[in-house]
Amino acid sequence: MTTLPLNPDELLTTTRTVRKRLDLDRPVPLDLVRECLEVALQAPSGSNRQGWHWIVVTDPETRAAIGEHYRRAFSAYASSGASAATLYKDDPGRAEVQRRVGDSAAHLAERMGDVPVLVIPCLRLHGGKLPAGNQAGLWGSLLPAVWSYALAARARGLGTAWTSLHLTYEAEVAEVLGLPEDVRQGALIPTAYYTGDTFRPAPRVPLDEVLHVDRW
Repeated sequence: MTTLPLNPDELLTTTRTVRKRLDLDRPVPLDLVRECLEVALQAPSGSNRQGWHWIVVTDPETRAAIGEHYRRAFSAYASSGASAATLYKDDPGRAEVQRRVGDSAAHLAERMGDVPVLVIPCLRLHGGKLPAGNQAGLWGSLLPAVWSYALAARARGLGTAWTSLHLTYEAEVAEVLGLPEDVRQGALIPTAYYTGDTFRPAPRVPLDEVLHVDRW
């Protein structure tokens, strides 16, 4: 196992969403993905249930089918008025950043099916039904592991993007993958080597604008 010389803070602050810089032509060894998933399995889950399952998609036809569902979902999202490109359009400080985010998101939507590895983290639920009301506890037993996967990938020179728009067509993607009826998908993580040298921390809203101590 060879990892990049990143200290914990560097790893946490430079694990970026990678869209345009994913290397679509360089194969990713399955053993490397397995290393990242071994790290992910150390994440916490409610009552240590470890109810997660991980679909790693490398077959070109399957990736293309999933990519088409993602492209359709993104097209609807982009025209909805809620996309990154339209957020903060009246805020000069953020409009250009959001425009770039929207542009890169559109690029990934067109090329999702070409990404060498697609990872779909899932939860197996009794009856396959999501509970009514607050689902934080449910997804809190999967999503920390997904982020651990992204961090482990970054440490090994891989880029990822956290996406979930394909869930608009969750049933169709489940059919493509042959998922049992009691398995629900939580995200779609394109995984590839990246072009360029490295990443740097991104601009963020100042902490004092979002920090509340004791009360709102």
